Amino acid sequence: MTDTIEHAALIAAHTNLLDARLGALALSCSDDFFAPMSRMLEPQEPEWREGLYDDHGKWMDGWESRRRRGPGNDHCIVRLAAPCRLALLDIDTRFFTGNHPPFAEVSACRSETAPTPHTEWSPLLGKEPLRGNQHNLFEVASDDIWTYLKLSIHPDGGVARFRAYGTVHRDWSLAAPGIDLAAALNGGRALACSDQHYGAMGNLLLPGRGASMADGWETRRRREPGFDWVILRLGYPGRVQQIEFDTAHFKGNYPHQVSCNAVFLPDAPDADVASQSLYWPTLLEPCPLEADAVLRFAPVAELGPISHVRVNMHPDGGMSRVRIFGTALAAG
Repeated sequence: MTDTIEHAALIAAHTNLLDARLGALALSCSDDFFAPMSRMLEPQEPEWREGLYDDHGKWMDGWESRRRRGPGNDHCIVRLAAPCRLALLDIDTRFFTGNHPPFAEVSACRSETAPTPHTEWSPLLGKEPLRGNQHNLFEVASDDIWTYLKLSIHPDGGVARFRAYGTVHRDWSLAAPGIDLAAALNGGRALACSDQHYGAMGNLLLPGRGASMADGWETRRRREPGFDWVILRLGYPGRVQQIEFDTAHFKGNYPHQVSCNAVFLPDAPDADVASQSLYWPTLLEPCPLEADAVLRFAPVAELGPISHVRVNMHPDGGMSRVRIFGTALAAG
Protein backbone atom coordinates (compact mmCIF):
# COMPACT_ATOMS: atom_id res chain seq x y z
CA MET A 1 0.00 0.00 0.00
CA THR A 2 1.16 3.53 -0.61
CA ASP A 3 2.05 6.20 1.92
CA THR A 4 -0.79 8.08 3.64
CA ILE A 5 -1.18 10.75 6.29
CA GLU A 6 -2.02 7.99 8.80
CA HIS A 7 1.16 6.11 7.98
CA ALA A 8 3.24 9.26 8.32
CA ALA A 9 1.76 9.78 11.79
CA LEU A 10 2.59 6.18 12.77
CA ILE A 11 6.19 6.63 11.62
CA ALA A 12 6.53 9.88 13.58
CA ALA A 13 5.13 8.28 16.73
CA HIS A 14 7.38 5.22 16.69
CA THR A 15 11.00 4.12 16.43
CA ASN A 16 12.49 2.13 13.57
CA LEU A 17 13.65 -0.98 15.41
CA LEU A 18 15.45 -2.22 12.30
CA ASP A 19 18.01 0.59 12.40
CA ALA A 20 21.55 -0.78 12.34
CA ARG A 21 22.70 2.12 14.52
CA LEU A 22 20.46 0.83 17.32
CA GLY A 23 21.86 -2.69 17.03
CA ALA A 24 19.48 -4.29 14.53
CA LEU A 25 21.24 -7.04 12.62
CA ALA A 26 20.65 -9.14 9.52
CA LEU A 27 21.48 -12.67 10.70
CA SER A 28 20.99 -14.97 7.73
CA CYS A 29 19.35 -15.27 4.36
CA SER A 30 18.75 -17.82 1.66
CA ASP A 31 20.81 -15.85 -0.86
CA ASP A 32 22.31 -12.36 -1.29
CA PHE A 33 24.37 -12.87 -4.41
CA PHE A 34 23.79 -9.41 -5.92
CA ALA A 35 23.61 -7.22 -2.80
CA PRO A 36 24.25 -8.07 0.88
CA MET A 37 21.38 -8.39 3.33
CA SER A 38 23.00 -5.92 5.76
CA ARG A 39 22.27 -2.99 3.43
CA MET A 40 18.54 -3.36 4.13
CA LEU A 41 19.07 -2.06 7.67
CA GLU A 42 21.17 1.01 6.85
CA PRO A 43 19.61 4.21 8.26
CA GLN A 44 20.27 6.49 5.29
CA GLU A 45 17.93 6.64 2.33
CA PRO A 46 18.75 4.22 -0.51
CA GLU A 47 20.63 5.63 -3.47
CA TRP A 48 21.16 4.88 -7.14
CA ARG A 49 24.72 4.82 -8.48
CA GLU A 50 24.58 5.16 -12.22
CA GLY A 51 26.98 2.92 -14.11
CA LEU A 52 28.45 1.23 -11.01
CA TYR A 53 29.00 -2.51 -11.28
CA ASP A 54 30.85 -5.01 -9.11
CA ASP A 55 31.95 -8.60 -9.66
CA HIS A 56 28.36 -9.86 -9.32
CA GLY A 57 26.60 -7.30 -11.49
CA LYS A 58 24.89 -3.93 -11.06
CA TRP A 59 25.58 -2.39 -7.63
CA MET A 60 22.31 -2.02 -5.75
CA ASP A 61 21.68 -0.33 -2.41
CA GLY A 62 19.77 -3.04 -0.60
CA TRP A 63 19.42 -6.83 -0.39
CA GLU A 64 19.11 -8.67 -3.69
CA SER A 65 19.07 -12.40 -4.37
CA ARG A 66 19.91 -14.09 -7.66
CA ARG A 67 17.22 -15.18 -10.11
CA ARG A 68 15.54 -18.28 -8.69
CA ARG A 69 15.23 -21.11 -11.21
CA GLY A 70 13.73 -23.73 -8.92
CA PRO A 71 10.77 -23.95 -6.53
CA GLY A 72 10.52 -22.02 -3.26
CA ASN A 73 11.34 -18.46 -2.32
CA ASP A 74 14.03 -16.35 -0.69
CA HIS A 75 14.03 -15.08 2.89
CA CYS A 76 16.07 -13.06 5.37
CA ILE A 77 16.07 -13.26 9.19
CA VAL A 78 16.76 -10.03 11.09
CA ARG A 79 17.16 -9.22 14.76
CA LEU A 80 15.23 -6.23 16.06
CA ALA A 81 17.24 -3.68 18.02
CA ALA A 82 15.16 -4.34 21.17
CA PRO A 83 12.07 -6.29 22.20
CA CYS A 84 9.14 -4.28 20.90
CA ARG A 85 5.54 -4.01 19.83
CA LEU A 86 5.25 -3.18 16.15
CA ALA A 87 2.86 -0.79 14.45
CA LEU A 88 4.07 -0.45 10.85
CA LEU A 89 6.32 -2.27 8.38
CA ASP A 90 8.03 -0.63 5.41
CA ILE A 91 9.30 -2.91 2.62
CA ASP A 92 11.04 -0.27 0.54
CA THR A 93 11.82 -1.22 -3.08
CA ARG A 94 13.22 2.11 -4.28
CA PHE A 95 15.45 1.74 -7.36
CA PHE A 96 14.37 -1.88 -7.72
CA THR A 97 12.13 -1.78 -10.78
CA GLY A 98 12.38 -4.91 -12.94
CA ASN A 99 13.96 -6.86 -10.10
CA HIS A 100 11.71 -6.24 -7.08
CA PRO A 101 9.76 -9.17 -5.53
CA PRO A 102 6.14 -9.39 -6.68
CA PHE A 103 5.07 -10.52 -3.19
CA ALA A 104 6.37 -10.52 0.38
CA GLU A 105 5.31 -11.79 3.78
CA VAL A 106 6.66 -11.24 7.29
CA SER A 107 6.63 -13.52 10.33
CA ALA A 108 7.96 -12.90 13.84
CA CYS A 109 9.14 -14.65 16.98
CA ARG A 110 10.18 -13.76 20.51
CA SER A 111 13.29 -15.50 21.68
CA GLU A 112 16.26 -14.88 23.95
CA THR A 113 18.56 -16.59 21.43
CA ALA A 114 18.92 -16.51 17.66
CA PRO A 115 16.31 -18.47 15.70
CA THR A 116 17.08 -22.01 14.58
CA PRO A 117 15.54 -24.21 11.89
CA HIS A 118 13.14 -25.42 14.59
CA THR A 119 11.91 -21.96 15.60
CA GLU A 120 8.16 -21.46 15.43
CA TRP A 121 7.29 -18.28 13.55
CA SER A 122 4.03 -16.35 13.97
CA PRO A 123 2.47 -14.70 10.91
CA LEU A 124 2.72 -10.92 11.10
CA LEU A 125 2.00 -9.96 7.49
CA GLY A 126 0.34 -12.29 5.02
CA LYS A 127 1.55 -12.69 1.46
CA GLU A 128 1.04 -9.20 0.04
CA PRO A 129 1.80 -7.73 -3.39
CA LEU A 130 4.70 -5.29 -3.63
CA ARG A 131 5.25 -2.42 -6.02
CA GLY A 132 8.66 -1.56 -7.36
CA ASN A 133 10.62 1.62 -6.73
CA GLN A 134 8.54 2.82 -3.75
CA HIS A 135 7.69 2.40 -0.08
CA ASN A 136 5.32 -0.49 0.62
CA LEU A 137 3.73 0.26 4.00
CA PHE A 138 1.72 -2.23 6.03
CA GLU A 139 0.10 -1.70 9.43
CA VAL A 140 0.61 -4.42 12.03
CA ALA A 141 -2.41 -5.61 13.99
CA SER A 142 -0.55 -7.72 16.59
CA ASP A 143 0.05 -6.35 20.09
CA ASP A 144 2.59 -9.07 20.96
CA ILE A 145 6.25 -8.43 21.76
CA TRP A 146 8.81 -9.54 19.18
CA THR A 147 12.59 -9.85 18.95
CA TYR A 148 13.16 -11.33 15.45
CA LEU A 149 11.52 -10.96 12.04
CA LYS A 150 11.63 -13.17 8.95
CA LEU A 151 11.10 -11.38 5.64
CA SER A 152 10.08 -13.77 2.88
CA ILE A 153 10.06 -12.56 -0.73
CA HIS A 154 8.28 -14.47 -3.50
CA PRO A 155 10.04 -15.78 -5.41
CA ASP A 156 13.21 -13.64 -5.41
CA GLY A 157 14.46 -10.12 -6.10
CA GLY A 158 15.64 -7.05 -4.22
CA VAL A 159 14.55 -4.87 -1.31
CA ALA A 160 16.26 -1.54 -0.66
CA ARG A 161 15.28 -1.06 2.99
CA PHE A 162 13.31 -3.04 5.55
CA ARG A 163 12.00 -0.93 8.42
CA ALA A 164 9.84 -1.90 11.39
CA TYR A 165 8.32 0.93 13.40
CA GLY A 166 7.30 0.16 16.95
CA THR A 167 7.60 0.83 20.66
CA VAL A 168 10.43 -0.55 22.78
CA HIS A 169 9.32 -2.89 25.55
CA ARG A 170 11.18 -3.20 28.84
CA ASP A 171 10.36 -3.95 32.46
CA TRP A 172 10.95 -0.56 34.05
CA SER A 173 10.42 -1.94 37.56
CA LEU A 174 13.84 -3.60 37.14
CA ALA A 175 15.61 -0.51 35.80
CA ALA A 176 18.60 0.56 37.89
CA PRO A 177 18.91 4.15 39.15
CA GLY A 178 20.90 6.36 36.82
CA ILE A 179 19.52 4.85 33.62
CA ASP A 180 19.35 7.00 30.48
CA LEU A 181 15.62 7.68 30.39
CA ALA A 182 15.81 9.31 26.95
CA ALA A 183 17.84 6.68 25.06
CA ALA A 184 16.20 5.41 21.89
CA LEU A 185 16.82 1.84 23.06
CA ASN A 186 14.83 2.68 26.18
CA GLY A 187 11.95 4.07 24.15
CA GLY A 188 12.94 7.73 24.10
CA ARG A 189 11.95 9.81 21.07
CA ALA A 190 12.59 13.27 19.66
CA LEU A 191 9.18 14.84 19.03
CA ALA A 192 9.82 18.26 17.52
CA CYS A 193 12.49 20.90 17.07
CA SER A 194 12.93 24.45 15.87
CA ASP A 195 15.18 23.40 12.97
CA GLN A 196 17.19 20.40 11.75
CA HIS A 197 18.76 21.77 8.60
CA TYR A 198 22.02 19.80 8.82
CA GLY A 199 21.34 16.88 11.17
CA ALA A 200 18.23 15.04 12.36
CA MET A 201 17.00 15.51 15.93
CA GLY A 202 16.52 11.76 16.41
CA ASN A 203 20.30 11.27 16.25
CA LEU A 204 20.59 12.76 19.74
CA LEU A 205 19.19 9.59 21.33
CA LEU A 206 21.29 7.00 19.49
CA PRO A 207 23.81 4.81 21.34
CA GLY A 208 27.52 5.60 21.31
CA ARG A 209 29.19 8.78 20.12
CA GLY A 210 28.46 10.26 16.73
CA ALA A 211 30.57 9.08 13.80
CA SER A 212 30.65 12.61 12.32
CA MET A 213 28.75 15.88 12.45
CA ALA A 214 26.16 14.27 10.17
CA ASP A 215 25.44 11.83 13.00
CA GLY A 216 24.10 14.54 15.32
CA TRP A 217 21.52 17.31 15.48
CA GLU A 218 22.58 20.59 13.85
CA THR A 219 20.57 23.68 12.99
CA ARG A 220 21.19 26.42 10.45
CA ARG A 221 22.87 29.63 11.58
CA ARG A 222 20.26 31.66 13.45
CA ARG A 223 19.92 35.20 12.11
CA GLU A 224 17.00 36.25 14.30
CA PRO A 225 16.52 36.60 18.07
CA GLY A 226 15.87 33.53 20.20
CA PHE A 227 17.38 30.07 20.38
CA ASP A 228 16.96 26.59 18.89
CA TRP A 229 15.28 23.78 20.78
CA VAL A 230 14.28 20.12 20.62
CA ILE A 231 11.60 18.29 22.66
CA LEU A 232 12.46 14.79 23.88
CA ARG A 233 9.91 12.31 25.18
CA LEU A 234 11.43 10.01 27.80
CA GLY A 235 11.04 6.29 27.38
CA TYR A 236 9.45 6.25 30.82
CA PRO A 237 8.67 9.07 33.29
CA GLY A 238 11.18 9.52 36.08
CA ARG A 239 13.19 11.83 38.29
CA VAL A 240 16.27 13.29 36.66
CA GLN A 241 19.62 13.55 38.44
CA GLN A 242 22.11 14.33 35.66
CA ILE A 243 22.14 15.49 32.06
CA GLU A 244 24.96 14.84 29.61
CA PHE A 245 25.71 16.66 26.36
CA ASP A 246 28.16 15.33 23.80
CA THR A 247 29.46 17.73 21.13
CA ALA A 248 31.59 15.11 19.33
CA HIS A 249 32.93 16.52 16.03
CA PHE A 250 31.26 19.88 16.62
CA LYS A 251 34.18 22.30 16.95
CA GLY A 252 33.45 25.62 15.26
CA ASN A 253 29.70 25.17 15.47
CA TYR A 254 28.86 23.85 18.96
CA PRO A 255 26.27 25.85 20.96
CA HIS A 256 27.56 28.65 23.16
CA GLN A 257 25.24 27.53 25.96
CA VAL A 258 22.64 24.88 26.66
CA SER A 259 19.66 24.81 29.01
CA CYS A 260 16.73 22.46 29.72
CA ASN A 261 13.08 22.66 30.69
CA ALA A 262 10.78 19.80 31.61
CA VAL A 263 7.13 18.84 32.13
CA PHE A 264 5.20 15.86 33.45
CA LEU A 265 2.55 14.94 30.88
CA PRO A 266 2.97 11.18 30.40
CA ASP A 267 -0.37 10.67 28.66
CA ALA A 268 -0.41 13.80 26.53
CA PRO A 269 -0.51 13.38 22.72
CA ASP A 270 2.78 14.22 21.07
CA ALA A 271 1.23 17.07 19.09
CA ASP A 272 0.01 18.76 22.29
CA VAL A 273 3.44 18.64 23.92
CA ALA A 274 5.15 19.82 20.75
CA SER A 275 2.78 22.77 20.37
CA GLN A 276 5.02 24.87 22.64
CA SER A 277 1.94 26.38 24.32
CA LEU A 278 2.83 24.77 27.67
CA TYR A 279 4.59 26.25 30.66
CA TRP A 280 8.01 24.56 30.87
CA PRO A 281 9.68 24.78 34.31
CA THR A 282 13.45 25.12 34.26
CA LEU A 283 15.38 21.89 34.77
CA LEU A 284 18.85 23.22 33.95
CA GLU A 285 19.88 26.88 33.78
CA PRO A 286 22.02 27.97 30.79
CA CYS A 287 25.48 26.38 31.00
CA PRO A 288 28.46 26.81 28.67
CA LEU A 289 29.44 23.98 26.35
CA GLU A 290 32.80 23.03 24.87
CA ALA A 291 33.91 21.84 21.46
CA ASP A 292 34.14 18.11 20.77
CA ALA A 293 33.61 17.14 24.42
CA VAL A 294 31.32 15.23 26.77
CA LEU A 295 29.95 17.44 29.56
CA ARG A 296 27.75 16.21 32.39
CA PHE A 297 25.73 18.58 34.58
CA ALA A 298 24.50 17.70 38.07
CA PRO A 299 22.59 18.38 40.15
CA VAL A 300 19.62 19.67 38.18
CA ALA A 301 16.51 21.33 39.59
CA GLU A 302 14.25 19.00 41.57
CA LEU A 303 10.99 19.13 39.63
CA GLY A 304 9.66 15.76 40.72
CA PRO A 305 8.74 13.24 38.03
CA ILE A 306 8.97 14.40 34.41
CA SER A 307 8.03 12.84 31.08
CA HIS A 308 9.41 15.35 28.54
CA VAL A 309 12.55 17.48 28.33
CA ARG A 310 13.09 20.50 26.11
CA VAL A 311 16.78 21.03 25.30
CA ASN A 312 17.66 24.57 24.25
CA MET A 313 20.78 25.54 22.28
CA HIS A 314 21.79 29.19 22.75
CA PRO A 315 21.68 30.52 20.13
CA ASP A 316 22.15 27.66 17.64
CA GLY A 317 24.67 25.04 16.50
CA GLY A 318 24.98 21.30 16.80
CA MET A 319 25.52 18.48 19.24
CA SER A 320 25.95 14.75 18.90
CA ARG A 321 24.11 13.16 21.84
CA VAL A 322 21.94 14.00 24.86
CA ARG A 323 21.63 11.67 27.87
CA ILE A 324 18.99 12.17 30.57
CA PHE A 325 20.07 10.09 33.58
CA GLY A 326 17.55 9.39 36.31
CA THR A 327 15.33 6.92 38.12
CA ALA A 328 12.19 5.56 36.48
CA LEU A 329 8.98 5.95 38.47
CA ALA A 330 8.24 2.24 38.11
CA ALA A 331 11.55 1.51 39.84
CA GLY A 332 10.46 3.40 42.92
